[in-house]
Amino acid sequence: METITKETVQNEIQNFNAYREVEKALQPYIESARTGDGKLSRSAFYNHAHIVGSIEGNYYNMDADTFGDAIDEGGPSENVQSHIAWIDISGPAAAAKVEFIDWNGYRFTDFFVLYKNEGQWKISGKVYDSHSKN
Repeated sequence: METITKETVQNEIQNFNAYREVEKALQPYIESARTGDGKLSRSAFYNHAHIVGSIEGNYYNMDADTFGDAIDEGGPSENVQSHIAWIDISGPAAAAKVEFIDWNGYRFTDFFVLYKNEGQWKISGKVYDSHSKN
């Protein structure tokens, strides 16, 4: 039987808090799916971030600003539903998978890499599957 030490408890709390911080960092992006707000989406990404994927066979490789413009152009998607499938964290690096259904009629699976710099998590890159004619 494992003895639970004060250090073990502190580590578990720290891990739980890091998970919540990454969840919070993803929220502007997730909310932008519903609102169609490209500036909100853009706020979740580092300046260097790239977004790669395809929709209906069209390949996209965009920087964060261009992606924000695409969110604006797509407009709101009031019926979109999302779910954070998993988050994996190692120190200041993290990966996350987020599922969306009915984002302007599409289902998306997004994979994110995030990094914590100066106490703040942001998205460094995203690849996605639109589940349509890829």
